[in-house]
Amino acid sequence: MNPPIDISEAAGVRYLHFGSDWIQGAMRIRKPHALELAYTREMMAGLLLRDGLAADGGHWPRKVLIIGLGAASIARFVHHHLPQAKIRVVEIAPAVVAAARQFFKLPAEDARFSIHIGCGAQYVLEHDQEWDYVLIDGFDRNARAGVLDTEPFHQAVRARLSKRGIMAVNLFGRSRGYKTSLERIVRAYDGRALAFPSCDSGNVVAFGAAGEPIERSVHELRERARALKAETGLDLGPTISRLEQTGGMPGGLLRL
Repeated sequence: MNPPIDISEAAGVRYLHFGSDWIQGAMRIRKPHALELAYTREMMAGLLLRDGLAADGGHWPRKVLIIGLGAASIARFVHHHLPQAKIRVVEIAPAVVAAARQFFKLPAEDARFSIHIGCGAQYVLEHDQEWDYVLIDGFDRNARAGVLDTEPFHQAVRARLSKRGIMAVNLFGRSRGYKTSLERIVRAYDGRALAFPSCDSGNVVAFGAAGEPIERSVHELRERARALKAETGLDLGPTISRLEQTGGMPGGLLRL
């Protein structure tokens, strides 16, 4: 499967398209490790939900699965800012990987960063590794997610999450079926799921959790967001504000 690949540039930002006007990824050329698109920043909000240092002394996340490469934005961010993480990217289209290598500074494969060419759903079903953080952002040229938008797929992902595992998924392109998509995720995670309010681009990011319960106060989230911004430049303060404004944290608590 090789979609038509188009690359464009404007105002210092390079964009990836699959033969249409839909933006499939972006990179600010002078800041390749920053997350240019708002939804990609929100997909990293799991870093606010789990402690970076686990009870056993190890760092979280240690094993990251990325389904859907696009312009490699999330892959670059995780590889650069989370040196403790071992990363596996699953991408169905070899041409996307080639474009990411040529135009989007895709990290070189090594002991901690690897790429698997194939279907993300099939990979999850056929490989029994556990993952701390699963980031799902896979679409075709018409912004359709296909099998990645099914309840069996989300059940399979949940079964692969570690005791402190978190899943994040971009629901872009499913505005008509957005509620239906979220209902599938909620069922797959037995209610332990939530959707962040739509960001400026129209993308909605949903999270699901397994294992240890998550409970964070607004104050904790803001403190962690400040620390994350200082460490990585990633600013999730606006995300927390939108969650508050839309009632996503009843009683001032985020529970997952």
